[in-house]
Amino acid sequence: MCSIFGIETKSIPEEKLRECFDRTVSRGPDMSRLVETPRGWLGFHRLSIMGLDERGMQPFEMDGSLVVCNGELYGFRPIRETLKEKYTIKSDSDCEILLPLYREYGLEMFHTLDAEFALILYDAERGSLIAARDPIGIRPLYYGRTAGGAMAFASEPQNLLGLCETILPFPPGCYWADGAFTRYADPAHVDQYVMADEETVCRRLHDLLIAGVEKRLDADAPVGFLLSGGLDSSLVCAIAAKRLKKRIRTFSIGMDVDAIDLKYARKVAAFIGSEHTEVIITKDDVLAALEPVVKLLGTYDITTIRASIGMYLVCRYIHEHTDVRVLLTGEISDELFGYKYTDFAPDAAAFQREAEKRVRELHMYDVLRADRCISVNSLEARVPFGDLAFVRYAMAIDPALKMNRHGMGKYLIRKAFEANGLLPEEILWRQKAAFSDAVGHSMVDDLKAYAEAQYTDEALRARCAKYTHARPFTKESLLYRELFEKYYPGQAAMVAGFWMPNREWPGCDVDDPSARVLKNYGASGR
Repeated sequence: MCSIFGIETKSIPEEKLRECFDRTVSRGPDMSRLVETPRGWLGFHRLSIMGLDERGMQPFEMDGSLVVCNGELYGFRPIRETLKEKYTIKSDSDCEILLPLYREYGLEMFHTLDAEFALILYDAERGSLIAARDPIGIRPLYYGRTAGGAMAFASEPQNLLGLCETILPFPPGCYWADGAFTRYADPAHVDQYVMADEETVCRRLHDLLIAGVEKRLDADAPVGFLLSGGLDSSLVCAIAAKRLKKRIRTFSIGMDVDAIDLKYARKVAAFIGSEHTEVIITKDDVLAALEPVVKLLGTYDITTIRASIGMYLVCRYIHEHTDVRVLLTGEISDELFGYKYTDFAPDAAAFQREAEKRVRELHMYDVLRADRCISVNSLEARVPFGDLAFVRYAMAIDPALKMNRHGMGKYLIRKAFEANGLLPEEILWRQKAAFSDAVGHSMVDDLKAYAEAQYTDEALRARCAKYTHARPFTKESLLYRELFEKYYPGQAAMVAGFWMPNREWPGCDVDDPSARVLKNYGASGR
């Protein structure tokens, strides 16, 4: 990951801007710049992934225009060769092609990118900033206005604290130019369903996911893989191992007393022949990580915080003990193909509406978790299930096909990889377990017990009542909200609310977000 910053004013002292921007130096510890533009400032903290020498340092400049970008532009090499016929390109960095592309296509450039990105561009001709974010929001970007009304953008909300009164996530699939947001892409929206048979759909999913993994293996820095032992991360690791034709490095984490997924991750690692590392954590590790995790996340959401603790700790281990700089993960599959609670969807239309909502909100939940837990440890996240072509196709599949018609969630993905032997049958057809539960049921139980000890029932009622947006409803949710307010006072609107099962559906009116509380959890997580 890298960290970017941009502001359209010169009224704020440079020292203050540097202090705010340096709050996220861990995102890009290799090199830093804060440069003045005719209208304000641009900043860049670099984590070197592509084009590792100093020529790849940003901002990139062309004829007075400047750009900073936290991103990966897939398939950039042939584009760069074409652009070299007309433009001087000095580095091996993928992001250096952005200014030539902008010169060629203007704001239409964003329609052409196959990328995970957030960028801020100073357009010398316009004399103003342009900002944009990828269609899913895999790379983070936030914005706000200073007291003087100037727009400010940054990779994380903590960069804008003290500069902007209200901080909000930059909407995915949008660019900001000439004072207004314009949506250029919405992968959750479907104009026409793919009304194909199951075999055709599975074949296409198979090919698109393989392509999504392949393009994310391109890096000039060492690559590793998070392997939970569940379907999604196991598929990513198995595809990568086969395509790279060499031993990959995989990492898993679990509690010292009841880690559910470690044994499954071990089986996958043995099957694909990876160099596998297990990280074992204790109750004390979990509780010690809680407040730092809430601070780095910038959320109070229960599911996100629970799942982030394990991810944060395994990524911290990777940062401290290895030379890995890039991590591939298995996020986003659940939102596309359903989770335990979507088994209760009353019909296909309701299933699709829920998927659309979840995909549009991913940037505030699972995608945020992956970004922060990985980037705070000076690593870069890549998410193959978030590949644009894959997401668009998955969203366009007839939702009746995606519903749980076989007593097995995410049936289409499992079926798509049934024939090629990439995974053992017991992994491919294993019931889904929530990541926070799979690290160990005791982890969530320890967090709930810790929260229980912090408040009386009377204190719970009194303290919850003072919140209007996303009001806490349990002692655990109150604890997380109060930790959030400690670091991000008054900024609760950055998050839409709690990531919970759809309470309107029968069987989903629950007070805990874990699928463990649903009647259909069954053999999951065993």
